[in-house]
Amino acid sequence: MGEPVRVGVVARDPMLEAGATSALHGYPDVEVVPVGSARVAVVLVDDVDDAAVRLVRDLRAAGPEVVLVANELVPTAALAATVAGARGLLRRREASADRLARTVLAAAAGDCTVPPDLLDRLLEHGVARAGPVGPGLSEREREVLRLVAEGHETSEIARRLSYSPRTVTGIVHGITTRFRLRNRAHAVAYALRAGLL
Repeated sequence: MGEPVRVGVVARDPMLEAGATSALHGYPDVEVVPVGSARVAVVLVDDVDDAAVRLVRDLRAAGPEVVLVANELVPTAALAATVAGARGLLRRREASADRLARTVLAAAAGDCTVPPDLLDRLLEHGVARAGPVGPGLSEREREVLRLVAEGHETSEIARRLSYSPRTVTGIVHGITTRFRLRNRAHAVAYALRAGLL
């Protein structure tokens, strides 16, 4: 086991902040620190409004990966948060201590986590706008991005699709390079927004 992931918690409500901090303290792979020195920032909000999206963007610009926990996540808000740089999205009612810790660790590893039902709605939204096959991504690239969006790690994606991890990494890198995207989360958000998934 390596160094624990340094996590900062940000919330307007001090009780929410205390609850999330307490939940994360029970995990040996996580160390709760001030957000200024965190590798991952957990942001707790009531609604994903413009202020929440700005906060995600500002935190990402400062360096840490961001996990956003909100009361409710609708596709448009989830997409805005992901485009702003959020790597993990959770509804507050689904954010058990274990799930929050797993989402934080996935974000630290560079993976993106979205609730499965929300992912389905985002994918339906993208298909409705682009038709059954959107331009710009091959079927292989779409399959890899779908699994990235579901929160699977590179090794899991490779096993599921019978590719090598290097091939999966190459596919994701090719997408991010071709569309000038920052990371895997940005690739998923871009593909959904553009109707490519």
